[in-house]
Amino acid sequence: MTDAQHVPAAEGADYARQAGAKPAAGAGMSGHAKLFAQPAYERLIGAEPFLKHLIPILIVAFLVVVAAARYINISDNHDRLRNAAEQVTALSLAAAHATLSADLEPVRESLRWETEARLNRVISAMPDTAGRYLLVLDGNERVFAVTAGGYHLLGKQVEALLPDSSPLRLFGERAGVQETALNGEQVLAAMSRLPDGAGAILSVTPISDMNGAWRQSVSVNVTLFIATSSILLVILYAYFSQAGRAQEADDIYLESHRRVDMALSRGRCGLWDWDMARGRVYWSRSMYEILGLPPRDSVISFREASHLIHPDDGDLYEIAQMVASGDIRQVDHLFRMRHADGHYLWMRARAQVVDPTSTQTHLIGIAMDVTEQHRLQQRTVEADQRLFDAIESTSEAFVLWDRDDRLVLWNKHYQEIHGLPADSLSPGTPRSVVEAAATRPVVERRLAVPCSKGLAQTYEVQLADGRWLQINERQTRDGGQVSVGTDITPLKRNQERLRDSEKRLMATIGDLTSSQAELKRKAEELSELNRDYQIETERAEAASKAKSEFLANMSHELRTPLNAIIGFSEVLQARMFGPLGSDKYAEYADDIHNSGIHLLTVINDILDMAKIEAGQMHLDCEDVDLAPLLDEALRLVAIQAENKGIEVEQKISKHLSLMADRRAMKQILLNLLSNAVKFTEPGGRIMVRARKTSCAVTVTIEDTGIGIPKALLSRIGQPFEQVQNQFSKSNGGSGLGLAISRSLAEMHGGAMKVRSVEGVGTIVSVRMPIKCPKSETIAAE
Repeated sequence: MTDAQHVPAAEGADYARQAGAKPAAGAGMSGHAKLFAQPAYERLIGAEPFLKHLIPILIVAFLVVVAAARYINISDNHDRLRNAAEQVTALSLAAAHATLSADLEPVRESLRWETEARLNRVISAMPDTAGRYLLVLDGNERVFAVTAGGYHLLGKQVEALLPDSSPLRLFGERAGVQETALNGEQVLAAMSRLPDGAGAILSVTPISDMNGAWRQSVSVNVTLFIATSSILLVILYAYFSQAGRAQEADDIYLESHRRVDMALSRGRCGLWDWDMARGRVYWSRSMYEILGLPPRDSVISFREASHLIHPDDGDLYEIAQMVASGDIRQVDHLFRMRHADGHYLWMRARAQVVDPTSTQTHLIGIAMDVTEQHRLQQRTVEADQRLFDAIESTSEAFVLWDRDDRLVLWNKHYQEIHGLPADSLSPGTPRSVVEAAATRPVVERRLAVPCSKGLAQTYEVQLADGRWLQINERQTRDGGQVSVGTDITPLKRNQERLRDSEKRLMATIGDLTSSQAELKRKAEELSELNRDYQIETERAEAASKAKSEFLANMSHELRTPLNAIIGFSEVLQARMFGPLGSDKYAEYADDIHNSGIHLLTVINDILDMAKIEAGQMHLDCEDVDLAPLLDEALRLVAIQAENKGIEVEQKISKHLSLMADRRAMKQILLNLLSNAVKFTEPGGRIMVRARKTSCAVTVTIEDTGIGIPKALLSRIGQPFEQVQNQFSKSNGGSGLGLAISRSLAEMHGGAMKVRSVEGVGTIVSVRMPIKCPKSETIAAE
């Protein structure tokens, strides 16, 4: 049996599954189809149609019940919220009435802040005060005190808030809590008259706040109902979808059996079942059609089937013996069978033992008509031979690799160029083995291939004997590679000569270009530096001249008249030549004196800053205790702080001695404290701290003033720099206080640091060094 081919178990199993279970003799596939005559859809819900319609009814009924329960819950919640709002409104009114009736003096005197403070204590004691507020009317029925949330009604008459016909105005407390429109807003309000006609109290709860909580409850209930409904609808959809898919699967199953029968007939395949124990063979109708025999329902004998096989293509008896002895479990056999017209057809039969453990051997499989494929194979062999002859006669080195990089085809030029021995070239040899046996190239470089899309690549290779090859590789359709090598030695030699000439020419041009560019660049740099130097020189001279003129004018033109103004204003204040004609003149004299003192201070600051910048400020250092200086500076600003209602706290340690200029240290402290008082709003707080460490004395001044924006912190401490806002403009200043303080601190070897948050406050710290103990100096290093 030379043509018999035994396939692996997995391949035989696939064909056995395609053929199906062993049918009864003459039954074909009708028995298998009858087994599933009733579709799964009918078995699922067809037997009980009542259940099919009951499930959606129950789901809809459940959704109706859930919707009704949610609606009742929402209604009850709305009523509870309204009752609670009415109760808290009445309770707030009663508490406010009791608080204000105990002392009517602030109400009669229209003391807003004291009245609002008492109202806020009442509101803070009430539960759930969000959105609720109280209004106090004076004797003229005008709103003069409110709590948070009602400031927009401050100063309005009651006629603008409530109509004359409102029960609240007619009956007061007896009207209870009413829903009304207050200044165009729907609210729950209750009103109470104060004794002795002192005024009235109005407790207000906006309905929008109550409705907001109720809407949130409604949203939660509606969301839960929608989620529940969606889940149930998805379940209902899945129920009908599953039933529909079951019916569709049955239809597909029956249709697939019909198509298998048609495919066997149209694909010239035959199904056969070999019962070796009984010596009988079952053929499908398509098998008889292939052989041109009249179809029949009965089985044929083993002898009849054996006589149809060509005697040179093996014997069925030999195959039966190998199967019966257990040597093979699958059959893959190529043979010829005689057609009814007398010619032979090439058939390929594949089969597998149905149950290897059974005592009776049973084979089932298919037989395919491969006559046309066999003819095409013969033609392919002839075409391959012609192609090999053509490749062998070409002058290029040719080699073909399959998709697994194994050798398929080559010519003698490939073998000669790469110096390959004959025993290393055989079909199926891995590419790595062939390349290892080949002569290694001296030079190998890859060339770019435009529009190749990764399917082709080109190499230039120099062999050991000096020859050059251009190797073009391209991917084949089946994933393999074809390689063609062309001798390009003459071309490479010409390219080398041309390349050498180009290199010499480009080197010469490059040197000339570099020299020219370098000279041009240096000329431009020199011209730009000269221009910048002239501009900066002129600018420095102009600034120096302007500064000198400015300081001269300040010194001679402003100081002298300012001293005269201040002196004459002091004469007027002292009434040295008799009393003034009016109090207004005395007030004007005070203003003239204060303005003159302020301008003189600004001029002195400017002159001090100029001396510091010019290096003309000299320090007279001595042993100075900062504690008394701080007390003196605090006394100087105490009156100004007291006038603004600013609370000044201090935590100053004793014995803050250091070597410093007394006048400079006093000026630093006065500048920082004056700034803190100046830029802290009334009712604020200033904290002054001073402490001594082993290496420094640190003074920190913290205020709750207007603060400094983060973007402007870097400008603070620079000469003539101010944080410009409405508050700072109204307080004035030259912007030199912090700059002078910083400069004086740095002249002592110290430092000043400013930290600030806009709207919160500012912290200024001055750190002045003192002599450290030797051990701590070494540790610091």
